[in-house]
Amino acid sequence: MLDKRYIVEEKLGFTPLIGRLLSMMEYTRMTTLEAVEGLTAKELDYRINGKGNSIGCLLYHIACVEEIYQIMTFEDREPTEEELQKLDIGLDLGEKAHHEIIHNGIEFYIEKLNLVRERTLVCFKELEDNWLDKVTPFGPKHYANNYFRWFHVFEDELNHRGQIRLIRNHMKREKNDLHL
Repeated sequence: MLDKRYIVEEKLGFTPLIGRLLSMMEYTRMTTLEAVEGLTAKELDYRINGKGNSIGCLLYHIACVEEIYQIMTFEDREPTEEELQKLDIGLDLGEKAHHEIIHNGIEFYIEKLNLVRERTLVCFKELEDNWLDKVTPFGPKHYANNYFRWFHVFEDELNHRGQIRLIRNHMKREKNDLHL
């Protein structure tokens, strides 16, 4: 069977451009999951020098970013106060998030990522390619189309995947130093 991980292509059940966008999102998710494979809850909670974000917090953040963009693009509205309260901990990260998003196994984060992605897939199937070109306000001074917004969803994930790899490498070096 041909490994298609490096082929951006149309996807069955989706319009051509949305399928290509989804193809890039799937590659991003695959590499994110590869970067966290086999981590324990303790490793997912690890922070470099006890500061910054943990891998678990970053995974939670990735899911929350996708969820907030679902609201803004699929429902064409700003999130409600209730939705913001629900997603705030994952969007803002920091110390508060580290104290609340802790002691979870990898299954917890994978399930959260999968549930959010399932909704994205259902919604993408209902849309036509011209939806990607729809322009709406993006913050107080800018505009963005839906193509950019969904590019930003997986671009944000790619950035955090890089942080995850950095944290994992730091953790590995620290373990090796302790065994010397």
